Amino acid sequence: MGLLGCTTVVGGSADVDTNAAPAYKASVTTSIAQSAASSSAKETERQLSSTTAAVHTACETLSTSSADAVDALNSFVAAMNSSGDPTPTEGPAGAALNNSADLVATSVNSTLPQPMQDAFNAWSDAAHATATAVLGHLPPADFNAAVTRLNDTRANALNLCDAAY
Repeated sequence: MGLLGCTTVVGGSADVDTNAAPAYKASVTTSIAQSAASSSAKETERQLSSTTAAVHTACETLSTSSADAVDALNSFVAAMNSSGDPTPTEGPAGAALNNSADLVATSVNSTLPQPMQDAFNAWSDAAHATATAVLGHLPPADFNAAVTRLNDTRANALNLCDAAY
C-alpha cells in the first residue's frame, strides 16, 4: 500500500487587499441581510399558516357545535312555551350546550388571536351557564338572561370567524 501526495509552496504575502476588503465586507453584509429577510419571511408565512389553520378549526367547531346546542335549546323552549312537558327536551338541551362549551373551550389556544380567544371563552362560559339554567330550572328571568348572553356571545364569536375568512 502506498501513499502519494503533492506539496506545492505558494509564494506571496498574507496581507489584506485593502482595495478589495470593502467590497467583500459589503457582499457579506448583503448576504446576511438577505438571509435574515428570507428567514423572517418564511417564519411569518409559517405563523400565518398556523394561525389560519387554528382559526378555521376553532370556527368550524364553534359553528357546528353551537348550531346543535341552539337547536336543542330551541326544542326545549318550544316545549316550555307549548305548556307541554319540557322534561324530555331539557336533558338533550343541557347536554348539547355543555358539549359545545367543552368542544369550543378545547379549540382555544395561543395560536388564535386574543379577541377570538376571548370570544370563544365567553361562548363557552355562556353555554355552560345556559345549561345550568336549563337543568337547574331557573326562573324565567334568569333563564332569559342566560339565553340573551348565549346569543350575544355566539353572534360575537361567529362575527369574528366571518371576518377571519
